[in-house]
Amino acid sequence: MYHGGTNFGRSAGGPFITTSYDYDAPIDEYGLIREPKYGHLKDLHKAIKQCEHALVSSDPTVTSLGTYEQAHVFSSKNGACAAFLANYHSNSAARVKFNNRNYDLPPWSISILPDCRTDVFNTARVSFQTSQIQMLPSNSRLLSWETYDEDVSSLAESSKITASGLLEQISTTRDTSDYLWYITSADISSSESFLRGRNKPSITVHSAGHAVHVFVNGQFSGSAFGTSEDRSCTFNGPVNLRAGTNKIALLSVAVGLPNVGFHFETWKAGITGVLLHGLDHGQKDLTWQKWSYQIGLKGEAMNLVSPNGVSSVDWVRDSLAVRSQSQLKWHKAYFNAPDGVEPLALDLSSMGKGQVWINGQSIGRYWMVYAKGACGSCNYAGTYRPAKCQLGCGQPTQRWYHVPRSWLKPTKNLIVVFEELGGNPWKIALVKRTIHTPAN
Repeated sequence: MYHGGTNFGRSAGGPFITTSYDYDAPIDEYGLIREPKYGHLKDLHKAIKQCEHALVSSDPTVTSLGTYEQAHVFSSKNGACAAFLANYHSNSAARVKFNNRNYDLPPWSISILPDCRTDVFNTARVSFQTSQIQMLPSNSRLLSWETYDEDVSSLAESSKITASGLLEQISTTRDTSDYLWYITSADISSSESFLRGRNKPSITVHSAGHAVHVFVNGQFSGSAFGTSEDRSCTFNGPVNLRAGTNKIALLSVAVGLPNVGFHFETWKAGITGVLLHGLDHGQKDLTWQKWSYQIGLKGEAMNLVSPNGVSSVDWVRDSLAVRSQSQLKWHKAYFNAPDGVEPLALDLSSMGKGQVWINGQSIGRYWMVYAKGACGSCNYAGTYRPAKCQLGCGQPTQRWYHVPRSWLKPTKNLIVVFEELGGNPWKIALVKRTIHTPAN
């Protein structure tokens, strides 16, 4: 991949794919040149261009030059000749004789001879210095954060969909939102033992993916998350139930549609089962009772993310002294465009999971999860494997989120963040991306 770019909005697929589609590409997500890849590939293309006439004139003639060494020779009727000398040994260099000349081949490399004589390029000989990438503070501050709590108290009243049993999420939302509320109630007898101080009951919520936040009587009970290896998840935890009617609201969250594989119509998302445990008569299965559904968030319906819709609710000043960490909060602030021309990014390392918009344009989903893997020594020699040369183990899978300068006005740019888990927006920073490549 020469340039991957950014999955803005909800276009990141997978599921569980980051908004960054950088892939350590020669031209990075922000449009900046990444060395040594860019320069090395530029020289490769230059060498292959010199071989063009011979390459398009014939199939190669393959000659053995040793146990692990080969020559692939292309030639045309008018005398053009190009050779590719390969050393397939992953550890040992080789000296080969070709056309009565000696050539030194590093391990696991190919030399290109556009005239079948002159070695102009070898895949393993890199002559460019590595770029030094920095994310530097900008002169722009995101100040005067204000908040608005997503409404979880009047969900059933505004619901337009009801069904006996649990609906599949994507076929219900038609992907108009990542979010689908599942709402029902559970009647608890006043004679239940737990009301007199016995062990609390618990709730089990089974989900086909990709995440779920559990609310009982308006109180947050906890969350569960799937992974790219296993999209499904199960929440199991104690709940505060009372005598009478108890409202259960489950916010199911999708994190991208599938984009690799087959039979996508069989890839399910959403809640698949709900049970209460610890009652006098054993467990209570809520799966097949009447459920109400709300597609999307109230804040989405009111278009809080846009400059026109942001004033449709009363925002509360989120002062440093009284910051809360509650779930399902909208945050907004304004900022001026930073000076300079460097590409920009938001540092969201202080946040949890959610989405962010600037001037009504979606930067995308964010999620502070930490990478696992084996980040040991790196050697590209040998057969390619996806687990080779991993970087960033123990670091956030994505910390910086690309903000195109073309989306900004000189002053009073609106940033809106929807936070599912309870992050700290006061620590969000707008940074500049710079790349310095040392001279050779």
